Amino acid sequence: MARIPIIERADMNDEQARVYDAAKQTSGIVGGPYYAYIRLPKVFDACQNLRSSIAAGPLSPREQQIAHLTIARYWNSKYPWFAQVRRSLSVGIDRAVIDAINARRTPSLSDAREGTCFLLPGEILANKVLSDATYAAAEKTMGLESLVALVALTGSFSMTCMTAGTFGIDPPADNPVPLA
Repeated sequence: MARIPIIERADMNDEQARVYDAAKQTSGIVGGPYYAYIRLPKVFDACQNLRSSIAAGPLSPREQQIAHLTIARYWNSKYPWFAQVRRSLSVGIDRAVIDAINARRTPSLSDAREGTCFLLPGEILANKVLSDATYAAAEKTMGLESLVALVALTGSFSMTCMTAGTFGIDPPADNPVPLA
């Protein structure tokens, strides 16, 4: 159960309604941690813009989803996990990969970039830094722009997961692949 009340569209002030409506028209993403962000419309808007910028960057949808799943699992964040499982399935991530990440096992990923999108967020979150060896391997595999995008995604999506967890924003009861 959410620790904060959900503000219905009819109860939003003008600025909240403006950023909510803009998000609804563009990404359609207005749930989950955005239930908290709507209280600070500038933060809501900035989060939408950052999410959109990262999504339009050099990482493929599959690479983004592998990173999202890894980060949501690290934070044990139920709503982001739910949302990212749905998105992952829609971009062709195998259920076995999702299940492995959920069980905190290394998934079988034949693509080196996808493997990096699993390993790098885990190391950053666990150690608060990348080792020189991991950094060099990631830069060689991903290229510098993709590496920057992956680090930015890790930080941004960690904020999403922390927000959902802190405010108790849970997925619907019919969540098909709950966190283990």
